[in-house]
Amino acid sequence: MALTKEWRHRIMAWRYELSKHFYQPIGQIGLKAAFTFDKYTLEEALEELDYKPIKPGTGWGSKWEYGWFKGELTVPDFAQGQMIAVMLDVGRESDVIMEIKQEEMVPAVIEEVAEAVVYVNGNYAGAVDRQHRVIFLTDAAKPGETFSLVLEAYGGHGPQEWRSGPTPPNRETVPEPPHNQRTVGANHFGIWQEVAFQLAMDVETLWDLRENIDSDSLRVMEIDEGLKEFTLIADFELPREEMLISLLRAREALKPLLDKHNGDTTPEMIGYGHAHIDVAWLWPLQETERKCARTFSTQIGLMARYPEYKFFQSQPALYQMVKDEYPELYSRILEAVERGQWIPEGAAWVEPDTNIPSGESLIRQIIHGKRFYKEELGVDCELMWLPDVFGYSGALPQIMRGCGVRFFSTQKIFWAYHGGAPFPYNTFIWEGIDGSEVLAHFHNDYNSETKPSLIIERWNKRVQKDGFSKRLYPFGWGDGGGGPTREHLEYALRQKDLEGVPKFRIESPMVFFREQEHEGWPNVKYVGELYFQAHRGTYTSQAKTKTLNRRSEFALRDAELWGIAAMILGDYKFPYRQWDQNWKTLLTNQFHDILPGSSIHRVYEEAESQLSGVIDWASDVSRNAIDNLLKDRNGLTLFNSLSWEREELVELPEEYKGLRAVDEQKLTVQEVDGKYYAEVRLPSCGWTSFESADSDVAENNMTASESVLENELMRVHFDEYGEITSIFDKITQSELAYDNCNRLRMYQDIPSAFDAWDIDSMYRETPVELPEKAEIEVEAKGPLFASLVIKRKLNNSMMTQRVTLRRNSRRMDFHTVIDWQERHKLLKVGFPVGYHAREALHEIQFGYIPRPTHRSREIDRDQHEVSNHKWTALVENQRGFAVLNDSKYGIDVLDNNINLTLLKSPLAPDMTADRGRQEFTYAFYFWNSPLIESDLVQQGYQL
Repeated sequence: MALTKEWRHRIMAWRYELSKHFYQPIGQIGLKAAFTFDKYTLEEALEELDYKPIKPGTGWGSKWEYGWFKGELTVPDFAQGQMIAVMLDVGRESDVIMEIKQEEMVPAVIEEVAEAVVYVNGNYAGAVDRQHRVIFLTDAAKPGETFSLVLEAYGGHGPQEWRSGPTPPNRETVPEPPHNQRTVGANHFGIWQEVAFQLAMDVETLWDLRENIDSDSLRVMEIDEGLKEFTLIADFELPREEMLISLLRAREALKPLLDKHNGDTTPEMIGYGHAHIDVAWLWPLQETERKCARTFSTQIGLMARYPEYKFFQSQPALYQMVKDEYPELYSRILEAVERGQWIPEGAAWVEPDTNIPSGESLIRQIIHGKRFYKEELGVDCELMWLPDVFGYSGALPQIMRGCGVRFFSTQKIFWAYHGGAPFPYNTFIWEGIDGSEVLAHFHNDYNSETKPSLIIERWNKRVQKDGFSKRLYPFGWGDGGGGPTREHLEYALRQKDLEGVPKFRIESPMVFFREQEHEGWPNVKYVGELYFQAHRGTYTSQAKTKTLNRRSEFALRDAELWGIAAMILGDYKFPYRQWDQNWKTLLTNQFHDILPGSSIHRVYEEAESQLSGVIDWASDVSRNAIDNLLKDRNGLTLFNSLSWEREELVELPEEYKGLRAVDEQKLTVQEVDGKYYAEVRLPSCGWTSFESADSDVAENNMTASESVLENELMRVHFDEYGEITSIFDKITQSELAYDNCNRLRMYQDIPSAFDAWDIDSMYRETPVELPEKAEIEVEAKGPLFASLVIKRKLNNSMMTQRVTLRRNSRRMDFHTVIDWQERHKLLKVGFPVGYHAREALHEIQFGYIPRPTHRSREIDRDQHEVSNHKWTALVENQRGFAVLNDSKYGIDVLDNNINLTLLKSPLAPDMTADRGRQEFTYAFYFWNSPLIESDLVQQGYQL
């Protein structure tokens, strides 16, 4: 008969009671503690820190602090032969976050336990965290045996609201508690009753299975009878030894139900342990090092208990951290790799954002990643593993193929929590913008449990219903590391071939890809970028870091170019080792929670310091290399690192008031406020020397007033706000502006969740008035350039903008400095122009990608904010108009209006994000020819 409510309640009561019999405490562990902000090895911590006794209930933990705890225990005589474990709690706190469950946002209370690496008798024994609470000492205790325990625990980083909505106006005035974030809990040791744990895993597997298959099936009827029998056999009121025998008998009764197998057409999951570790996020890099130690030691411990277990870990940057800081642990990882239990894969140095880094950066991510795997771990990686990245560039397939990477996997694309057009495939061919193809498989999560219900759901929720019979199934706790628990593995092992649930095989993900390739890849293709329908604010948040990233990319390229030139043409010794390290510093800071702007304030203090250091180092290399090239030269030498001849405006050194190219005529010079500027022509990837000369006088064809800038090619009118009312093309005698251009618009920007990550589509419904008129002054009138200085108040922020137009140029530059003092505001600049195109062209790595300018379909509406690199353009057959930038990545184009996103001011997870001085340049540029004949690409690089 069906399971009655009374039987159901009995089974639930027995399940709960059983869970209380895994562990029997037999003694307290007295702890001593010492606290520090410095980093210590185990040996240093034991020798140098001053430990004092600490009792349960004691508070500790300033922001960024670490606690070292030590204690000892001795096995009593009555525990002889028993399995001994410890339950450790050196600090806990509660927090409330918003979680998205079943497409609804709900508050969830989480009990945070201080993460701590645990040493037993001086050796790594694992770690404790919210999901890992038990450390095993011995499977067969000896009376009088003594165990020494040492823990290094993280005090925390203060309260963080990283998923937000509307914010009380006084939130910033609430002080953070400086101390006592953690409270020491009970710490004890006891007897681990493995038979109770194994019975519980049997019962929970069967219970979860029967709850998620056909309730009228014979299978459910048989499981129900077995679970009833379990409650009649398991007797928790018997003396301990007899009770354990009853639990063993209950396991024997359930065994036939767990031995029933599936039919021949059952799908299969290829599962492997995984711990997604954010290189930085709500914690800085130094905490990531500890997270690696905790996670990796825990997983090494699981491997010893489960020989069939395989653990997958990506990101060579993390391996390098462990190698440098925890060499003994690293040697154990190498042994696990040799055994085949540890799977090093993932190809890239870190799991980078793919929208913002340059093409060269993404190539170097893979080159440095593959090189580390090959040289250190003996693996030639073929899998690009990016489970948590916020969109995937259309240039990625060609980059991957060029670097020897054939397979790609993620899951983030399905996490479109605000809706949108659903992504259609799980296993498919992905084609990039140049026609390159990679084989892609998308799983659904990387923080998975392995209960039958979830495995069944994972198969049933595949979006692609034919063409494959296998799916990837990474399991384990992640984001902050941790990885799988024993429960993950016990469920997985029971479901190797369990009737009613897809088969579960623990293997490397590469086994899945190679088997699928052998069986035949589904004949479906997706072309172009993999646009993520959320987290659009990551193109803009933390503007300084994004600016420094782009400066670093160009600075390292220049250092390489001039350094190699000096090696070939001179006697310069290129600093390879430092060059390699600086590239890795840049690559690390391109991690998908650093560069996109979704981390805490300290992460950006460190990132901006590191990237500034990269720029300084690369600039010194360029300078030293150039000095080597110019040993026998006098005068002024100007260098062009771009691969085409270019004509540029340069500010001269103080002692120069004019220039003459060697053996050539004098150059035209313009003086502005005591500074002299010259227009010079420089060769491709080369240099030209000049000598001082009297300035040459040239005819001035430029006009400048508070309302007009004009050269030979265009005439531009400004109004009292500094907005452009007219862009007149003097060659075609046509008006280009459709409405006011250089139109600054501010909006209230309060995403319903994920403050720094998101820009919700309804931001246009909440404009912020900017009524203040501008102060406009003429700064320069020609003959080389004309410029205006525009000063304007934008809500609570002050802007100074220098607008420059050069002679014979179709480009106008807007060098902008803003003292940004906004909260939950978004600033855009718009250029509505008289051009018509159904798609705008947006530059990405190694090319451009077309995106809709209309909102006709859902997939078009989804792209209300997109990324670009140096330009976005509206292109007609014989002309085009573009907005260029030197450091901005977010943009939208609606109809004929190009709107570049300049600044965003989220309050979480960094409450002070982007506050203060911001400096950047954007420009507009137009041409009258087919796109391929224009110099749009060159103008983007030159800016």
